[in-house]
Amino acid sequence: MSDKRQQALDYHAFPKPGKISIELTTSAETADDLSLAYSPGVAEPVREIAANPNDVYKYTAKGNLVAVITNGTAILGLGNLGPLASKPVMEGKALLFKRFANLDAIDIEVKHRTPEEFINTVANIADTFGGINLEDIKAPECFIIEKELKQRCSIPVFHDDQHGTAIVTAAAMLNALDIQGKSIEDVKIVCMGAGAAAIACMELLIKCGALREKIYMLDRKGVIHTRRDDINEYKQRFANNTDQRTLQDVICGADVFVGVSGPNVLGAEDVKLMAPNPVIFACSNPDPEIKPELAHSVRDDLIMATGRSDYPNQVNNVLCFPFIFRGALDVRATDINDEMKVAAVNAIREIAKQEVPQEVLTASGSKALSFGKNYIIPKPMDPRLLKSIAGAVARAAVETGVAQIELPDNYML
Repeated sequence: MSDKRQQALDYHAFPKPGKISIELTTSAETADDLSLAYSPGVAEPVREIAANPNDVYKYTAKGNLVAVITNGTAILGLGNLGPLASKPVMEGKALLFKRFANLDAIDIEVKHRTPEEFINTVANIADTFGGINLEDIKAPECFIIEKELKQRCSIPVFHDDQHGTAIVTAAAMLNALDIQGKSIEDVKIVCMGAGAAAIACMELLIKCGALREKIYMLDRKGVIHTRRDDINEYKQRFANNTDQRTLQDVICGADVFVGVSGPNVLGAEDVKLMAPNPVIFACSNPDPEIKPELAHSVRDDLIMATGRSDYPNQVNNVLCFPFIFRGALDVRATDINDEMKVAAVNAIREIAKQEVPQEVLTASGSKALSFGKNYIIPKPMDPRLLKSIAGAVARAAVETGVAQIELPDNYML
Protein backbone atom coordinates (compact mmCIF):
# COMPACT_ATOMS: atom_id res chain seq x y z
CA MET A 1 0.00 0.00 0.00
CA SER A 2 1.42 3.40 -0.98
CA ASP A 3 2.26 5.93 1.72
CA LYS A 4 -0.27 8.42 0.33
CA ARG A 5 -3.07 5.85 0.29
CA GLN A 6 -2.31 4.81 3.87
CA GLN A 7 -2.16 8.44 4.97
CA ALA A 8 -5.60 9.03 3.47
CA LEU A 9 -7.07 5.98 5.18
CA ASP A 10 -5.49 6.90 8.51
CA TYR A 11 -6.76 10.48 8.22
CA HIS A 12 -10.34 9.23 7.98
CA ALA A 13 -9.95 6.53 10.66
CA PHE A 14 -8.08 8.36 13.45
CA PRO A 15 -8.24 9.66 16.12
CA LYS A 16 -11.81 8.40 15.74
CA PRO A 17 -13.72 7.34 12.62
CA GLY A 18 -14.97 10.11 10.36
CA LYS A 19 -14.34 13.85 10.11
CA ILE A 20 -17.29 15.54 11.83
CA SER A 21 -19.12 15.42 15.17
CA ILE A 22 -21.91 17.18 17.07
CA GLU A 23 -21.03 19.74 19.73
CA LEU A 24 -23.17 21.45 22.36
CA THR A 25 -23.65 25.21 22.10
CA THR A 26 -25.27 25.81 25.47
CA SER A 27 -24.88 24.63 29.04
CA ALA A 28 -26.07 21.12 29.92
CA GLU A 29 -24.37 20.63 33.29
CA THR A 30 -27.18 20.81 35.85
CA ALA A 31 -30.67 19.49 36.36
CA ASP A 32 -31.97 23.00 35.67
CA ASP A 33 -30.06 23.09 32.38
CA LEU A 34 -31.60 19.80 31.30
CA SER A 35 -35.08 20.92 32.28
CA LEU A 36 -34.64 23.92 29.97
CA ALA A 37 -32.99 21.96 27.17
CA TYR A 38 -35.68 19.29 27.12
CA SER A 39 -38.80 18.73 29.19
CA PRO A 40 -40.51 20.87 30.39
CA GLY A 41 -38.68 23.99 29.20
CA VAL A 42 -38.49 23.01 25.54
CA ALA A 43 -42.27 23.38 25.29
CA GLU A 44 -41.93 27.16 25.30
CA PRO A 45 -40.03 27.53 22.00
CA VAL A 46 -42.26 24.81 20.54
CA ARG A 47 -45.30 26.98 21.24
CA GLU A 48 -43.59 30.07 19.84
CA ILE A 49 -42.65 28.32 16.60
CA ALA A 50 -46.12 26.84 16.22
CA ALA A 51 -47.56 30.34 16.51
CA ASN A 52 -44.91 31.96 14.29
CA PRO A 53 -42.92 29.54 12.07
CA ASN A 54 -40.17 32.11 11.43
CA ASP A 55 -39.24 31.86 15.10
CA VAL A 56 -37.59 28.55 14.21
CA TYR A 57 -34.62 30.70 13.21
CA LYS A 58 -34.63 32.34 16.66
CA TYR A 59 -34.84 29.21 18.77
CA THR A 60 -33.09 26.48 16.73
CA ALA A 61 -29.94 25.97 14.65
CA LYS A 62 -31.86 25.81 11.34
CA GLY A 63 -30.40 29.12 10.09
CA ASN A 64 -26.84 27.81 10.29
CA LEU A 65 -27.49 24.24 9.15
CA VAL A 66 -26.84 22.78 5.70
CA ALA A 67 -27.73 19.30 4.47
CA VAL A 68 -25.18 17.69 2.16
CA ILE A 69 -27.23 15.12 0.27
CA THR A 70 -26.35 12.51 -2.35
CA ASN A 71 -27.39 9.21 -3.88
CA GLY A 72 -23.78 8.26 -4.68
CA THR A 73 -24.32 7.92 -8.42
CA ALA A 74 -21.37 10.13 -9.46
CA ILE A 75 -18.77 10.09 -6.68
CA LEU A 76 -15.83 12.36 -7.54
CA GLY A 77 -14.16 10.69 -10.51
CA LEU A 78 -15.08 7.22 -9.25
CA GLY A 79 -18.59 6.89 -10.70
CA ASN A 80 -21.68 5.17 -9.35
CA LEU A 81 -20.50 3.37 -6.21
CA GLY A 82 -23.67 3.90 -4.22
CA PRO A 83 -24.72 6.11 -1.31
CA LEU A 84 -22.78 4.37 1.46
CA ALA A 85 -19.45 4.67 -0.38
CA SER A 86 -20.12 8.39 -0.85
CA LYS A 87 -20.24 9.08 2.89
CA PRO A 88 -16.52 10.04 3.25
CA VAL A 89 -16.99 12.63 0.49
CA MET A 90 -20.14 14.04 2.07
CA GLU A 91 -18.43 14.25 5.46
CA GLY A 92 -15.61 16.06 3.66
CA LYS A 93 -18.05 18.63 2.32
CA ALA A 94 -19.40 19.10 5.85
CA LEU A 95 -15.84 19.63 7.08
CA LEU A 96 -15.27 22.31 4.43
CA PHE A 97 -18.51 24.11 5.31
CA LYS A 98 -17.39 24.33 8.93
CA ARG A 99 -13.74 25.12 8.23
CA PHE A 100 -14.31 27.94 5.76
CA ALA A 101 -17.72 29.43 6.61
CA ASN A 102 -18.51 28.19 10.15
CA LEU A 103 -21.65 26.50 8.86
CA ASP A 104 -22.83 23.29 10.47
CA ALA A 105 -23.50 20.59 7.90
CA ILE A 106 -24.98 17.10 8.13
CA ASP A 107 -24.34 14.50 5.44
CA ILE A 108 -27.32 12.45 4.22
CA GLU A 109 -26.96 9.48 1.87
CA VAL A 110 -30.20 8.36 0.20
CA LYS A 111 -31.10 4.98 -1.27
CA HIS A 112 -33.88 5.11 -3.86
CA ARG A 113 -35.26 3.35 -6.93
CA THR A 114 -36.33 6.40 -8.94
CA PRO A 115 -35.45 10.11 -9.04
CA GLU A 116 -38.98 10.79 -7.78
CA GLU A 117 -38.26 8.80 -4.61
CA PHE A 118 -35.08 10.78 -4.04
CA ILE A 119 -36.92 14.07 -4.63
CA ASN A 120 -39.70 13.12 -2.22
CA THR A 121 -37.24 12.08 0.48
CA VAL A 122 -35.30 15.34 0.29
CA ALA A 123 -38.40 17.55 0.01
CA ASN A 124 -39.94 15.87 3.05
CA ILE A 125 -36.95 16.63 5.29
CA ALA A 126 -36.00 20.02 3.82
CA ASP A 127 -37.59 22.16 6.53
CA THR A 128 -35.02 20.84 9.01
CA PHE A 129 -32.28 22.83 7.27
CA GLY A 130 -31.39 26.34 6.18
CA GLY A 131 -30.05 25.11 2.84
CA ILE A 132 -29.45 21.96 0.79
CA ASN A 133 -26.20 21.13 -1.00
CA LEU A 134 -26.79 18.36 -3.52
CA GLU A 135 -23.65 16.42 -4.38
CA ASP A 136 -22.33 13.64 -6.62
CA ILE A 137 -25.58 12.94 -8.50
CA LYS A 138 -25.19 11.75 -12.09
CA ALA A 139 -26.53 13.55 -15.15
CA PRO A 140 -29.14 13.93 -16.48
CA GLU A 141 -31.02 12.97 -13.29
CA CYS A 142 -29.26 15.76 -11.37
CA PHE A 143 -30.93 18.40 -13.54
CA ILE A 144 -34.39 16.96 -12.92
CA ILE A 145 -33.75 16.52 -9.20
CA GLU A 146 -32.45 20.03 -8.63
CA LYS A 147 -35.18 21.70 -10.68
CA GLU A 148 -37.97 19.88 -8.86
CA LEU A 149 -36.48 20.46 -5.40
CA LYS A 150 -36.01 24.17 -6.09
CA GLN A 151 -39.71 24.35 -6.87
CA ARG A 152 -40.79 22.33 -3.85
CA CYS A 153 -38.47 23.72 -1.17
CA SER A 154 -38.58 27.14 0.48
CA ILE A 155 -34.83 27.06 1.21
CA PRO A 156 -31.93 27.33 -1.25
CA VAL A 157 -31.07 24.12 -3.14
CA PHE A 158 -27.68 24.10 -4.85
CA HIS A 159 -26.06 21.26 -6.81
CA ASP A 160 -22.41 22.07 -6.23
CA ASP A 161 -21.06 19.80 -8.97
CA GLN A 162 -22.95 21.99 -11.41
CA HIS A 163 -22.93 25.50 -10.04
CA GLY A 164 -19.91 25.54 -7.75
CA THR A 165 -17.75 24.21 -10.56
CA ALA A 166 -19.28 26.71 -12.96
CA ILE A 167 -18.73 29.71 -10.69
CA VAL A 168 -15.06 29.00 -10.05
CA THR A 169 -14.48 28.10 -13.71
CA ALA A 170 -16.13 31.32 -14.90
CA ALA A 171 -14.14 33.48 -12.49
CA ALA A 172 -10.84 31.90 -13.50
CA MET A 173 -11.75 31.95 -17.20
CA LEU A 174 -12.67 35.65 -17.29
CA ASN A 175 -9.43 36.54 -15.52
CA ALA A 176 -7.38 34.33 -17.85
CA LEU A 177 -8.96 35.92 -20.92
CA ASP A 178 -8.24 39.39 -19.52
CA ILE A 179 -4.57 38.45 -19.17
CA GLN A 180 -4.52 36.99 -22.69
CA GLY A 181 -6.09 40.14 -24.11
CA LYS A 182 -9.28 38.42 -25.24
CA SER A 183 -12.97 39.11 -24.74
CA ILE A 184 -15.42 36.42 -23.64
CA GLU A 185 -17.81 37.55 -26.41
CA ASP A 186 -15.25 36.81 -29.12
CA VAL A 187 -13.66 33.52 -28.15
CA LYS A 188 -14.20 30.06 -29.62
CA ILE A 189 -14.65 27.55 -26.80
CA VAL A 190 -14.21 23.78 -26.96
CA CYS A 191 -15.76 21.89 -24.03
CA MET A 192 -14.70 18.26 -23.63
CA GLY A 193 -17.42 16.63 -21.55
CA ALA A 194 -21.19 16.99 -21.54
CA GLY A 195 -22.20 16.06 -18.00
CA ALA A 196 -23.59 18.19 -15.21
CA ALA A 197 -20.44 20.22 -14.60
CA ALA A 198 -19.75 20.83 -18.29
CA ILE A 199 -23.27 22.01 -19.07
CA ALA A 200 -23.41 24.26 -15.99
CA CYS A 201 -19.99 25.76 -16.81
CA MET A 202 -21.01 26.62 -20.34
CA GLU A 203 -24.40 28.02 -19.27
CA LEU A 204 -22.74 30.33 -16.74
CA LEU A 205 -20.08 31.42 -19.25
CA ILE A 206 -22.96 32.37 -21.57
CA LYS A 207 -24.50 34.44 -18.76
CA CYS A 208 -21.08 36.12 -18.46
CA GLY A 209 -21.02 36.98 -22.18
CA ALA A 210 -19.92 33.92 -24.17
CA LEU A 211 -21.84 33.20 -27.38
CA ARG A 212 -23.62 29.85 -27.50
CA GLU A 213 -22.89 29.42 -31.22
CA LYS A 214 -19.15 29.71 -30.52
CA ILE A 215 -19.20 26.80 -28.03
CA TYR A 216 -18.38 23.32 -29.31
CA MET A 217 -19.25 20.61 -26.80
CA LEU A 218 -18.13 16.99 -27.12
CA ASP A 219 -19.28 13.80 -25.43
CA ARG A 220 -17.99 10.24 -25.85
CA LYS A 221 -19.38 10.11 -29.40
CA GLY A 222 -17.77 13.35 -30.55
CA VAL A 223 -19.07 16.81 -31.31
CA ILE A 224 -22.66 17.51 -30.25
CA HIS A 225 -24.29 18.77 -33.45
CA THR A 226 -27.79 19.44 -34.74
CA ARG A 227 -28.01 16.26 -36.81
CA ARG A 228 -27.52 13.91 -33.88
CA ASP A 229 -30.61 12.13 -32.61
CA ASP A 230 -29.03 10.51 -29.55
CA ILE A 231 -28.69 13.51 -27.21
CA ASN A 232 -30.87 14.52 -24.26
CA GLU A 233 -32.55 17.89 -23.88
CA TYR A 234 -29.66 19.29 -21.86
CA LYS A 235 -27.03 18.45 -24.46
CA GLN A 236 -29.43 19.67 -27.14
CA ARG A 237 -28.90 23.23 -25.93
CA PHE A 238 -25.32 22.95 -27.20
CA ALA A 239 -26.00 21.17 -30.47
CA ASN A 240 -23.93 23.17 -32.94
CA ASN A 241 -24.88 23.50 -36.62
CA THR A 242 -21.54 22.27 -37.92
CA ASP A 243 -20.01 19.60 -40.12
CA GLN A 244 -17.12 19.18 -37.67
CA ARG A 245 -17.24 15.90 -35.79
CA THR A 246 -14.02 15.33 -33.81
CA LEU A 247 -11.92 17.09 -31.21
CA GLN A 248 -9.23 17.62 -33.84
CA ASP A 249 -11.78 19.35 -36.06
CA VAL A 250 -13.03 21.84 -33.48
CA ILE A 251 -9.79 22.49 -31.60
CA CYS A 252 -8.29 24.16 -34.67
CA GLY A 253 -8.29 27.91 -33.99
CA ALA A 254 -9.96 27.52 -30.59
CA ASP A 255 -9.16 30.15 -27.98
CA VAL A 256 -10.35 28.07 -25.02
CA PHE A 257 -10.38 24.40 -24.06
CA VAL A 258 -12.40 23.37 -21.01
CA GLY A 259 -12.05 19.74 -19.97
CA VAL A 260 -14.45 18.12 -17.51
CA SER A 261 -14.16 14.62 -18.91
CA GLY A 262 -11.26 12.23 -18.37
CA PRO A 263 -7.48 11.90 -18.42
CA ASN A 264 -5.19 12.46 -21.39
CA VAL A 265 -7.83 13.20 -24.04
CA LEU A 266 -6.09 16.36 -25.28
CA GLY A 267 -2.84 15.74 -27.09
CA ALA A 268 0.18 17.94 -27.69
CA GLU A 269 -0.66 18.12 -31.41
CA ASP A 270 -4.14 19.33 -30.51
CA VAL A 271 -2.72 22.15 -28.39
CA LYS A 272 -0.55 23.26 -31.32
CA LEU A 273 -3.72 23.79 -33.38
CA MET A 274 -5.24 26.30 -30.95
CA ALA A 275 -5.31 30.06 -31.55
CA PRO A 276 -2.54 32.34 -30.26
CA ASN A 277 -2.59 32.93 -26.50
CA PRO A 278 -4.93 30.02 -25.69
CA VAL A 279 -6.51 29.14 -22.35
CA ILE A 280 -6.64 25.47 -21.29
CA PHE A 281 -8.62 24.30 -18.27
CA ALA A 282 -7.93 20.58 -17.84
CA CYS A 283 -10.06 19.87 -14.78
CA SER A 284 -10.44 16.08 -14.75
CA ASN A 285 -9.30 14.71 -11.38
CA PRO A 286 -6.97 13.25 -10.39
CA ASP A 287 -5.50 13.07 -13.91
CA PRO A 288 -6.15 16.06 -16.18
CA GLU A 289 -7.09 15.99 -19.86
CA ILE A 290 -3.49 17.01 -20.58
CA LYS A 291 -0.62 17.31 -18.14
CA PRO A 292 0.55 20.92 -17.74
CA GLU A 293 4.15 19.93 -18.46
CA LEU A 294 3.14 18.55 -21.85
CA ALA A 295 0.96 21.53 -22.75
CA HIS A 296 3.68 24.02 -21.81
CA SER A 297 6.26 22.05 -23.77
CA VAL A 298 4.49 22.83 -27.04
CA ARG A 299 3.10 26.31 -26.28
CA ASP A 300 4.77 29.12 -24.35
CA ASP A 301 1.83 31.51 -24.80
CA LEU A 302 -0.89 29.59 -22.95
CA ILE A 303 -2.57 29.88 -19.57
CA MET A 304 -3.16 26.53 -17.93
CA ALA A 305 -5.45 25.53 -15.06
CA THR A 306 -6.29 22.15 -13.54
CA GLY A 307 -8.34 20.76 -10.67
CA ARG A 308 -5.18 19.81 -8.77
CA SER A 309 -3.53 21.61 -5.88
CA ASP A 310 0.01 20.70 -6.97
CA TYR A 311 -0.14 22.94 -10.08
CA PRO A 312 -0.81 26.67 -10.37
CA ASN A 313 -4.38 27.84 -10.98
CA GLN A 314 -6.39 25.17 -9.20
CA VAL A 315 -10.08 25.32 -10.15
CA ASN A 316 -11.68 24.09 -6.94
CA ASN A 317 -15.28 24.35 -5.71
CA VAL A 318 -14.14 25.10 -2.17
CA LEU A 319 -13.42 28.63 -3.41
CA CYS A 320 -17.14 29.34 -3.50
CA PHE A 321 -19.69 26.90 -2.08
CA PRO A 322 -19.15 27.53 1.67
CA PHE A 323 -19.30 31.28 1.17
CA ILE A 324 -22.30 31.21 -1.17
CA PHE A 325 -24.27 29.30 1.46
CA ARG A 326 -23.01 31.66 4.18
CA GLY A 327 -24.37 34.67 2.33
CA ALA A 328 -27.60 32.94 1.35
CA LEU A 329 -28.37 31.69 4.86
CA ASP A 330 -27.50 34.99 6.51
CA VAL A 331 -30.37 36.69 4.66
CA ARG A 332 -32.59 33.57 4.73
CA ALA A 333 -32.63 33.38 0.95
CA THR A 334 -35.23 31.12 -0.63
CA ASP A 335 -33.05 30.48 -3.68
CA ILE A 336 -29.53 30.80 -5.05
CA ASN A 337 -30.31 32.49 -8.34
CA ASP A 338 -28.22 33.45 -11.36
CA GLU A 339 -27.58 36.95 -10.07
CA MET A 340 -26.13 35.54 -6.86
CA LYS A 341 -23.91 33.18 -8.87
CA VAL A 342 -22.60 36.00 -11.07
CA ALA A 343 -21.99 38.11 -7.96
CA ALA A 344 -19.84 35.26 -6.62
CA VAL A 345 -17.95 35.08 -9.93
CA ASN A 346 -17.09 38.77 -9.79
CA ALA A 347 -16.09 38.63 -6.13
CA ILE A 348 -13.66 35.77 -6.78
CA ARG A 349 -12.23 37.56 -9.80
CA GLU A 350 -11.47 40.72 -7.86
CA ILE A 351 -9.67 38.98 -5.00
CA ALA A 352 -7.16 37.51 -7.47
CA LYS A 353 -6.27 41.01 -8.63
CA GLN A 354 -5.46 42.26 -5.14
CA GLU A 355 -2.18 42.03 -3.25
CA VAL A 356 -1.83 38.60 -1.64
CA PRO A 357 -1.48 38.64 2.17
CA GLN A 358 1.53 36.97 3.73
CA GLU A 359 -0.67 34.45 5.57
CA VAL A 360 -1.94 33.17 2.21
CA LEU A 361 1.61 32.86 0.87
CA THR A 362 2.61 30.92 3.98
CA ALA A 363 -0.43 28.62 3.86
CA SER A 364 0.04 27.88 0.16
CA GLY A 365 3.80 27.43 0.38
CA SER A 366 4.40 30.27 -2.08
CA LYS A 367 7.17 32.86 -1.98
CA ALA A 368 5.21 35.36 -4.05
CA LEU A 369 1.90 35.53 -5.93
CA SER A 370 0.59 38.25 -8.18
CA PHE A 371 -2.16 38.41 -10.79
CA GLY A 372 -0.86 36.83 -13.97
CA LYS A 373 -0.59 33.59 -15.94
CA ASN A 374 0.24 31.48 -12.90
CA TYR A 375 -2.20 33.18 -10.55
CA ILE A 376 -5.62 33.76 -12.11
CA ILE A 377 -7.71 32.70 -9.13
CA PRO A 378 -7.33 32.98 -5.32
CA LYS A 379 -6.00 30.23 -3.11
CA PRO A 380 -8.61 28.30 -1.06
CA MET A 381 -6.99 29.40 2.22
CA ASP A 382 -7.46 33.12 1.44
CA PRO A 383 -9.43 34.59 4.37
CA ARG A 384 -10.83 37.35 2.14
CA LEU A 385 -13.05 34.86 0.33
CA LEU A 386 -15.58 34.70 3.16
CA LYS A 387 -16.32 38.40 3.42
CA SER A 388 -16.09 39.11 -0.28
CA ILE A 389 -18.20 36.24 -1.64
CA ALA A 390 -20.71 35.96 1.19
CA GLY A 391 -21.21 39.71 1.14
CA ALA A 392 -21.70 39.83 -2.63
CA VAL A 393 -24.11 36.88 -2.58
CA ALA A 394 -26.16 38.27 0.29
CA ARG A 395 -26.45 41.68 -1.36
CA ALA A 396 -27.50 40.08 -4.65
CA ALA A 397 -30.14 38.06 -2.78
CA VAL A 398 -31.58 41.23 -1.26
CA GLU A 399 -31.47 43.10 -4.57
CA THR A 400 -33.26 40.31 -6.46
CA GLY A 401 -35.97 39.80 -3.84
CA VAL A 402 -35.14 36.28 -2.66
CA ALA A 403 -33.92 37.37 0.80
CA GLN A 404 -36.41 37.13 3.66
CA ILE A 405 -34.55 39.52 5.96
CA GLU A 406 -32.51 42.64 5.35
CA LEU A 407 -28.74 42.61 5.50
CA PRO A 408 -27.42 43.13 9.00
CA ASP A 409 -25.67 46.46 9.55
CA ASN A 410 -22.08 46.40 8.28
CA TYR A 411 -22.54 42.85 7.01
CA MET A 412 -19.18 41.37 5.88
CA LEU A 413 -17.60 44.81 5.62
